[in-house]
This record gives sequence, C-alpha cells and structure tokens, in this order.
Amino acid sequence: MENNTKFNVWYVLAAIWGVLLLQSLIFDQFRAKVIPYSEFIQALTQGKVIEIAIGQDRISGKMRNETGDGEVVFSTVRVDSDLTQKLADHNVKFSGQVENTFVKTLLSWFVPILLFFGIWYILMRKLQGGQAGIMNFGKNKAKIVGEKDIDTRFVDVAGADEAKEELQEIVDYLAQPERYLEVGGQMPKGVLLVGPPGTGKTLIARAVAGEAGVPFFSMSGSEFVELFVGMGAARVRDLFDQARDKAPCIIFIDELDALGKARGAGGYGGHDEREQTLNQLLVEMDGFDTQKGIVIMAATNRPEVLDPALLRSGRFDRQVLIDRPDVNGREEILKIHIRKVKLEDDVDIRTIAQKTAGFTGADLANAVNEAALLAVRKGRKKVATADLDEAVDRIVGGLEKKNRVINPQEKKIVAYHEVGHALVATLTPGSEPVHKISIIPRGLAALGYTQQRPTEDRYLMSADELLSKIDVLLGGRVAEQIFFDSVTTGAGNDLMRATDIARAMIVEYGMGKTLGLSTYPRQRGPVFLPTEHGYGGGRDFSDETASRIDAEARDILDQRHQHVMEMLTERRDTLAAIAELLLEKEVLLEEEFIRMVKED
Repeated sequence: MENNTKFNVWYVLAAIWGVLLLQSLIFDQFRAKVIPYSEFIQALTQGKVIEIAIGQDRISGKMRNETGDGEVVFSTVRVDSDLTQKLADHNVKFSGQVENTFVKTLLSWFVPILLFFGIWYILMRKLQGGQAGIMNFGKNKAKIVGEKDIDTRFVDVAGADEAKEELQEIVDYLAQPERYLEVGGQMPKGVLLVGPPGTGKTLIARAVAGEAGVPFFSMSGSEFVELFVGMGAARVRDLFDQARDKAPCIIFIDELDALGKARGAGGYGGHDEREQTLNQLLVEMDGFDTQKGIVIMAATNRPEVLDPALLRSGRFDRQVLIDRPDVNGREEILKIHIRKVKLEDDVDIRTIAQKTAGFTGADLANAVNEAALLAVRKGRKKVATADLDEAVDRIVGGLEKKNRVINPQEKKIVAYHEVGHALVATLTPGSEPVHKISIIPRGLAALGYTQQRPTEDRYLMSADELLSKIDVLLGGRVAEQIFFDSVTTGAGNDLMRATDIARAMIVEYGMGKTLGLSTYPRQRGPVFLPTEHGYGGGRDFSDETASRIDAEARDILDQRHQHVMEMLTERRDTLAAIAELLLEKEVLLEEEFIRMVKED
C-alpha cells in the first residue's frame, strides 16, 4: 500500500501553538501576583504577611487580601538584605527557598526536541513514500499489484494464441503446484518474452498473473541501475526478498536489455554498476527455489544483445515469441478495441485487418482511437469505414498536409509517378493489389503514395516475386521518363530499395549468377527493430567479387527497367487518363482505378 503522508507547514504551526498553550496552562496554575517591594514592606508593617520564602533574589509567599477573608500568593524582588529582623518583629513565618527550575527546563528543552523529531519523522515518511529519500536508495521501485487488482485475462489478449498456450503451463503451476511436484517436475525459473515493440509482451505477462491469481511485481530494467555503485544490486536483492514473502507471485522485468547486455561489450570501466546489477540478478535466479511458486518473466525486443549467462538453462529456460499478428490475429485484436467505440453497421473488420499488414497490437489500438477522434471531428456519432481508412493512412504515411503549396508542374509529376507504381503493380502477376492512390502530401517528405493491400500474410518469397517488387519500385521513375523526358529526386527512395533487393538476391539468397550458392549475409543487426540501412557495412569477400556483385546488381536493375519501360509504353494512354483523373480528384480508390485499367 502506498504511503500518502504529505508534509505541510501548517502541521508545524499547529504544533508550536500547542506547545505555547500547554506552557500557558501550566504556568497560569502556579503564577503568583508580582508586587513592588515597597508594597511588600507596607503589608509587612500592617501585619498582612502570613509566610514567605526568601530566595537569593526574590521573595515569594502568602498574605491576606484587602478584605481579610482570603489569601493572596505574591512575589517580589528582594531589596533589603537585613529583612529577617523585621520579619521577626512582626511574627512572620519565613524560610529560605531553593528555586526549582525542573518544569521550566523540561518545557524549554524537551518539548522543542520532541517537536523537532516529529517534523523529522513526517519528512522521512514523505520521502520514503515517494521513493526519493536518501534512506531509500537500496529499495526496489517495483510496482506491486495485488492479485485482486489485476483484471487482465487471456481473453483480453488476442493475436498470440501460441504464446498463450506456452504460458498456460505457468498459470496451471502457480494455481496448482502440487500436480507438478507430485510427478517431480519443476517449472522453468524464467520466461523471456521476445518480440517487436507494441506486440503486447507486458499485457500478456499481466494476463498470466491475472489468470493465476497471484501478486505481480513489475519493474523496468533501467530502474535497477543508479548513479551510486551498488544500488542496483541492492534493489535486486530487495526485490527477490519481497517476492519470497509474497510467494507465489510473478516478477516481471520489462526492457531486460537495459540491464542484461552482454558483459564487456560496451568498452572498459564504464559499466561497472550495470554489470554488478546483472551479476546479482544471475545469483538470485540461481538461488531461489521454484517450489515456492516464484516465476520470473522478462520482455525485450533486443534478444541479440543479452548476456549468454541469462539465456542458459536454469535461468531464462523458456523463450516465447510474441510476433506481429497475422490477419486473423489482427481481426481479433480489432474486435477487442472496437468494443469501446460505436461503429456503423457497414464496417467490415476483416477488410480493415487485411489493410493493416505488419501492424502490431499497439498500432491497431492507435488506429481505432484515431478513427474515433476523426469521427467526432467530422460531427458523426459513430465510426465509419472512411474514418478507419484515414486513421490507417495517417499511421502509415503521416498527417495529411493539405495546406502544403505545390506548384502545378510538380503536382503533375507526382500524379504520373504514383500512377506508374500502381499500374505496374496491377499488371504484374503475383503483386499485391492496389488499394488507394493519393497525391495529397503526408508526413515530412511524402508528396504522394500508392497503398497496396496484401491478400494474405507471406513468409517466403520466390525470385520472380522479388523481381516484381523491383518492377513496382521502378514504375514511378519510368513514368516520369516517358511523359516528361526527365527524372526527379522523387524516385530516390525507390531506387535505394530496389538496389537493396537486387543485392540481397545475389549476396544473401543465392539467386544470382556471380556467387552461385555462396552467400555473404549482411552484418548481424537487431532482430525485431527495423533499420533504414540497406546492404552494406563490413564484407567477407574480395574487391574483385564485390565488383562482380555490383555489375550483376546493375544488370538486374537495367533488365527490370527495360521491362517496365516496355510495359508502360504500351499503356501510355491508360496511364495518362488515370493520372489526369488523379490530378482532378487527388485520391483514387481501388474500384475506380481497376475499372479504368479494364477499360483499356
């Protein structure tokens, strides 16, 4: 439970006021009437003084009041040193006085000290509650979620059926460990969830805890590492100590690569704290007993950088892939997210799933939310198909820049360029069908785009299919050459991608003539993180071989360029008609585009 104690200056003022009030009440009870010494002598001569106590500097005692039927406690400053004779002459009982300062000392020292420690205690509680105090460095920062507070279940996770089947054993073990112990089996100490960002690794870890009904400790790998040496290792120890007290439970470490990078890979002397933290994690994973019901789960999208000691048997025994969903998975994910929005009756979720190839669960959730915002912006009460299409386009290509001023000549070049892509894609067997053509600028640099919709998820590609991809990429530049007898910088990215495919066919896939079956894969990069770099970097072949590879890649591009040139030249009139219609409407959908192609 979180500590919500808050420090307030009004607490201090109230405490000071209470001390002053206490002093006032105590002293008022014993307070004497202070009179001048002359008045005391006068009362003495009149016989009103009953008794006194003589101190070194003060005289205090009792005397009768003016009416004579009561007594008054008085106090005065001693002036006359020869006072005893006068007292004896008037038969006044007197004695010496030793001044008692205990109560005054107690109030003047003890109460302020008590007040100081009270303020200090409140401040410490406040700092510890916020996880920011110097006394709290060694404490872990894990978010602890009780079993009753986890409302995520496997039904809330879609598009990862295989992963849920793998993790169902963890749920069964946490719920009924005696079944496995009876056979003599032990669950893996650690489960590593790997996959691209946004695929739902954290969500499925919470679902495991929710299904099993156990506490859930969640912490990011970067939260272990601190400026002060030793703090990360102390937090690891504290985390496992708390987990043992809460067993059975699940410990989830997100972004494990921030903590578990291979030791010694980052240079010398700069990562002592991170390596100590990693060493402590390895020790803790070796030291705890799985029979207590503690399961460690971690997530990363960079498994290639993890220390091999983390991945050996006995630590993260099981690795579960949470990949981008296929078309069926995307459809199930969309059904989960559209529960929160109102849809028009004609919305086809299957069609939206087909348009979003390569989207992760986070991308699909963002698309549904963007569609809802667009519907509200347009004054509709329900989300329409057009809203979902526009949301997908916004995620893929960026925000529309309708106010970007483009001169007519450039706009015409963009239209012919995009229609060149679309026409080659439609006329090439096995190519993905065209869904939309647009010349509305999007994002930072896109002046137009051609959107293709895959009919199915593909995992293998033939040489002919790779060549057809090169054809589609070259279609825009060829259209510019045919109609404007010149080329522009708009095809720069297309040429880079086409060159990358041609070189990969030769060097990686064994589809070229230069290397035959020999391959020289590119340097190892991130498994799940996209990169903008094509084939390059270090190489394992000679300069002569590199020259032959360059020549063959150039031959492939030249041959495909000639093929596309012949294809578009034969359909010059069709291309021009579609381009002029695109200039008029700015956006062409699949139905109208296909109709114009068939009219040729």
